[in-house]
Formats: sequence, structure tokens, C-alpha cells
Amino acid sequence: MSKNIDVSVNTFEAQQQGRPTGPLVAGYEVIIGFETHAQLSTQSKIFSRASTAFGAEPNTQACAVDLALPGTLPVMNKGAVERAIQFGLAIGAHIAPRSVFARKNYFYPDLPKGYQISQFEIPVVQGGAVEFFLGEEKKSVRLVRAHLEEDAGKSLHEDFIGQSGIDLNRAGTPLLEIVTEPDMRSSVEAVAYAKELHKIVTWIGICDGNMQEGSFRCDANVSVRKPGQPLGTRREIKNLNSFKFMQQAIDYEIRWQIEHIEDGIAIQQATVLFNPDTGETRAMRTKEDAADYRYFPDPDLPPLVISAQWVQDVRGQMAELPRVMAERFVRDYGLSEYDATLLTQSQALARYFEAAAEASGQAKLASNWIMGEVSRRLNAQDLNLNAVPVSAVQLGALIGRIADKTVSNNAAKQVFDALWSGEDSDVDTLIESKGLKQMNDTGALEAIIDEVIAANAKNATEFKAGNEKALNALVGQIMKASKGKANPQQVNDLLRSRLA
Repeated sequence: MSKNIDVSVNTFEAQQQGRPTGPLVAGYEVIIGFETHAQLSTQSKIFSRASTAFGAEPNTQACAVDLALPGTLPVMNKGAVERAIQFGLAIGAHIAPRSVFARKNYFYPDLPKGYQISQFEIPVVQGGAVEFFLGEEKKSVRLVRAHLEEDAGKSLHEDFIGQSGIDLNRAGTPLLEIVTEPDMRSSVEAVAYAKELHKIVTWIGICDGNMQEGSFRCDANVSVRKPGQPLGTRREIKNLNSFKFMQQAIDYEIRWQIEHIEDGIAIQQATVLFNPDTGETRAMRTKEDAADYRYFPDPDLPPLVISAQWVQDVRGQMAELPRVMAERFVRDYGLSEYDATLLTQSQALARYFEAAAEASGQAKLASNWIMGEVSRRLNAQDLNLNAVPVSAVQLGALIGRIADKTVSNNAAKQVFDALWSGEDSDVDTLIESKGLKQMNDTGALEAIIDEVIAANAKNATEFKAGNEKALNALVGQIMKASKGKANPQQVNDLLRSRLA
């Protein structure tokens, strides 16, 4: 691209009735919608008993139904339906009591039947929303639908010269396609939505979320328009398999579309791919509309009927949802909604927090340490929370010693360093062995304060004359004299009382 178009955020003040508003990029409003294919965590395929295990030799997990051999008929996988119900409950959607499967007709080498079994007019999950934080601002993306369908096979090009191979292991794998309204207005917001959706499907256990293996595949529909104008022509970026590439691809596509419009070139609806090596998108084919697929009800599958009792049974088996847990953290622990949301990014993190809060009796301090020191160390060493060297009970014990003023915050960080490096598993033993116990004895502190005041009479006089900085100098001398063991707040209070 010849122009350098900045995709950073400029606040867009204009409000449009019924539609989200957001930042402008070079005078254009960005419109983003998502279609996400979440591979459901069943052991067998959606319409057959063939295995869904990843990594098998090509064409070893495709049975007669998957190959569409004459005389074979699809049979619905109950587990796939239950996972769709779980997702609908997790996002507050309507679970259709009756939904219909359709044939989506298109011809491609890796589609054995010449059509894909999907849902069109009546999907199983309707509506709902995904809520998340962008910074400290709460956002909500509305969902149009989530429908069940089968996956296609895979074309293999790398291992063949002048020809392609077809692996049908993936054909028939159960998918839940999750479709949003065009509610997102920047690549940052789009990635935040995708991460929240990823959290939901992995939290409730309906998808393993492995993007590298294709278990969680995102397609971003991107268009731009001048404020107040009708929606622009969208281009769909297919199969984004990392959050990093997702943001890069969307930003490039935004710049590409704006440049072409500014040059007087009309945008054509198309499916595009992102090349992470070049950082560019390129058109793969013109984008089809629903009419091109000639949907019609699949005559081999009866309507999918879901009773109210079935929905209640599934609800009763589900673990506490992240949004419900976050509400409980706000209510029971007095956390802010923002902190509670961050602590429910995964079940492992939520469990770690609750264990530390229970061990310490200090929920807010536990939250601060987990989102601060613990997260910083994990990120720096690229560790998963399951591999954290400091257990929640150890962290809770350390936080308890901060709360009862046994150690200062600075000393606590030294103890945390030792725990992280595996020096000793007992907090109190480390505090004693390193001589980090805080000096809280008022008599001993007053004696040090008197000595410092006598040795720094000028600073004492300046503070009495109204110079606050002089007090800081005295506090520093007292901390030095106590070898850092004095309680800073107690020192400050005693010193002010002495100099009053």
C-alpha cells in the first residue's frame, strides 16, 4: 500500500441510533463482525461414530458416512446438541425447542457429499451476547446465532508436486458456528471479543480452544464507511488462528479498504486470507451469498427437538459460569467488577484466587498480588498458572503476614522471590531466616526517631516551617537506621506526632 494510514483510535463523538459507535480511522468508521467455528469436544463425529482425535494418519478416521458412500444415513450426536445447549445458556441466548438441518450446496474436493449439513433458517441457539472489558470500559457484542454443522475435510498441497491430496479425517467433525452482529469498531475490540468467546467455550468445556490445531477458527468480516452512510462492502478474512495475527490482519484490511476507496476503487465482496509472513491479506475468491448455496432442509434428518426438561438437565450439570462467578466475587469479596472479570479469565485463575483469599482472609490484597506480582512473573517466564511455583496457600500465608504487619510490602516481595525460586516452602521460616520481620515496637521506633531528629535538626526545623519534603528525608533516615524493618506508616505517624 502506498499510503500510511494510521489505524489508532480517534474518539468518534457522533451517536447513531440503535448501532454501536466507535473510533474513526482516517475519517472512516470501521465495522467488524465475527464468525467463529468452535470444534465441539465430542469423541465421535456429529453424524457418525468415527473418531474426532487430532493427528491421525490421513483418511484413517473417515467412515462410510463421512465418505458419503451410497446408502449411508446421518445419525445425530446427542453430545454435540448438549454442548450447543451449554453455549446458549452461557451467553443468555434462546434455545430453539425445534431447529432444522439443511444442506448447504457447494462443490469442493474435500467435501465428499457435494454439500455440507448445517443449519440455516432455524438455528439451535438464537441471540445472546458476549460481554467483556476493553481496558476498564465494559463492552457487549450481540450474537445473531450459533448453529450446529459438520466440518469439511482438508486439502493437502505441501507434500505433492503438481497435485493435491485430500484428508477426510476432519470431515464430519462437529462444529458450532457462532455469528455476531457487526458490533465491533476496531481490531483491539475484535481481539478482546475473540478472547472472551475463547474463554467461554473452554471454561464450559465444549471446545479445547486449540487454535493451532484448528479447534477454534475465527473469520472476521471487515468493512469501512463514512459516518452516517450505509454499511460498506465487507471482506471476510478466513481462518485466523492466533490473536496476534487476528489484529494484524484486521488492521491491514482496514488500511487496504480505506486506500482503495480514497483512490476511487470500489470494494468487492470477497473471501481473503492473511499471510503472516508478509502481513498482508489477499483475495482467495469472491464471497458467496446465501442464495448461492441453495439451502434446503435435509431430508435425511428430522427436526432437532429440544425439550425444556433437557435444557434444565444440562443447566443443572454445568459448572458456575464466569460471569456468575465474577458477580459472586463482587458480592462476596468486595472486588470491583473489573477485577472480578480479570480473575475469572480461567477456572484455574479463579480457583487460585479463591484459595489465596481464603488462606489470607484478605481478598483485595490477594487480587492485587495475583494480578500484579504473580501475573508479571508468569508473563515474564511464559509460564502457565498450573506451573506457578508459589501455591495459593503460600501466597495467602504471605499476604496474611502483610495484613498483620509482620512484614512490609518490600520485605514481602523478598519472601515471594525466595518462594518462587524454591528456597523454602514455609513463609514464617523465610521471614525469620532473612531477618525481614517488621519492627512494630513503638518504644524502639521512638528511640530511633529521637536519634534521627537530633542528628537532622535542620530537616526537623524545615518541616515545622511547612516543608513537607523535609519529612520524607527524615523518614528515609529512620528506615535506614532500622535497616528497612520499620513500618513506614507507623514511622510517619510517630514522626509527625513528635514534630507537632
